[in-house]
Amino acid sequence: MKLLCLLRHAKSSWADAGLSDMQRPLTGRGRKAAGRIAGYLADHRLEPDLVLCSPARRTRQTLELLGPALLETTEVAVEDDLYGAPAADLLGRLRRLPDAAGRVLVIGHNPGLQQLAARLAPPAERGRLDHFPTAALAVFTLRAGGWTDLDRRPVELVAFVVPRELD
Repeated sequence: MKLLCLLRHAKSSWADAGLSDMQRPLTGRGRKAAGRIAGYLADHRLEPDLVLCSPARRTRQTLELLGPALLETTEVAVEDDLYGAPAADLLGRLRRLPDAAGRVLVIGHNPGLQQLAARLAPPAERGRLDHFPTAALAVFTLRAGGWTDLDRRPVELVAFVVPRELD
């Protein structure tokens, strides 16, 4: 069985108009939310083997705050193509994962991340994903097949977590 976690970066700041979109940092609220998600991942034993992260500052800062939920052996790949990637590109990247990767976490951006989550979710569950706020986490299991079969075989949405609901 494979596990896929899709995490939208935590809340970022628009306060400095001089910063490019790639350079926007997390807000205090975003840091707190990322910490809550780290706690959720650790409490539910969802530590990833591999993290795929967009190179944007806010995604990398979100990743840093997930530290307590990562194993010493967790491999991290910051990949340029994940920045603003549409759902089809994210799906293509996931289909190229090695079979050895059992638990994968993607830290990225909307709308691509939300669209991928909705595409993967069973039809009856898609309504839960209509609003995919910052630091929202969708957790899927792939019970049959490998990463190359993603979106070609049924997956189960086992959790959809929003940090404000973890209080």
